[in-house]
Amino acid sequence: MQERHTRPRGGGSQTGLEDGDRRSLMSLIFNATGLTIGAFSLLQFSSGNTLFASLEVLACIALLAAGRSVHRSRHLELWIYLYLLPTFAFILYIGLMPKASAAAFVWVYLIPVLSYLMLGKRRGVRLALPFMLLALTLHYLRHPLPSTALEWIDAGNAILCGALIVVFVHLYETRRAAAFAELQRQAQTDPLTGTDSRGHFKQELRRALKEAGRSQSPVVIALMDIDHFKSVNDRHGHDAGDHALRHVCDLLYQRLRTTDNLGRLGGEEFGLLLRNTDAASAMPLLESLRELICIQPLDYAGQTIELSATFGLAEWPRDGQTPDELYRCADRRLYQGKQDGRNRVIGESLAEA
Repeated sequence: MQERHTRPRGGGSQTGLEDGDRRSLMSLIFNATGLTIGAFSLLQFSSGNTLFASLEVLACIALLAAGRSVHRSRHLELWIYLYLLPTFAFILYIGLMPKASAAAFVWVYLIPVLSYLMLGKRRGVRLALPFMLLALTLHYLRHPLPSTALEWIDAGNAILCGALIVVFVHLYETRRAAAFAELQRQAQTDPLTGTDSRGHFKQELRRALKEAGRSQSPVVIALMDIDHFKSVNDRHGHDAGDHALRHVCDLLYQRLRTTDNLGRLGGEEFGLLLRNTDAASAMPLLESLRELICIQPLDYAGQTIELSATFGLAEWPRDGQTPDELYRCADRRLYQGKQDGRNRVIGESLAEA
């Protein structure tokens, strides 16, 4: 018996915001940082710091260019680290500059916010805490330790504020990621059967065909319809019908691989996506699924409800190149199976036989 498909539930994302949001945010951050540094370079020029101002101009140009490139990059994580590490190092440098004010330490509070936002909970805390501890150490190596009660109160306020920011950001990111994961799970999962939703199944089919196009490995899509399902609802009630749907899905999951997808396309119609499988290999599997549904009826409220299903399959690239072509081919064969008496698997139409 194959392991049943499992989906991640709750627990949250480990990468902060999701990909599209992170790209948009990184573009905004690159542009905003570049313009800010560009403005500071003008002040540096006016103060006579020509070398430092020139470096800031170069940094401004590089950041504005990165703001345009990050949307197309395949290596988003690399862009994030290339921004965060120099930025955090620069924040540490601000506090070490000869004429730096002790108030420059407040820039350290940006470190946990940016780390959690762009990297998520686990990687965010791993990056933020070392930089914040290093910033605190360097600050007190340059400035004398507090010597009076009032100075200790000021220092305690600054340190406590930083600690609370880390705690609050950590809690927020944990709950945000968990909420997003739950919304994503609900969007991808049929609430009654736990199978893929219609939209997610079609998304997985498109993804499988792209992968198959690169590897030239076959893919099979099969459409399955539970026979005479309306009579189950009419005779035993809709609750029995719901149990029947879940029962059939449980049976299918017993034989499907973890790499396969099962989706509810509507009512009693389901789709099966079999990767790295051709029609010759899919037919015995689908026949075994058909037989399994027949020999294991549903036991509902002391009643035995006999069930059966009809399958129509299509193979990529033999029967179609696109998801729509494969779906139409499988649907024609499913309809032919119904016309021929149901409870059967159709792998090719009569015109092709």
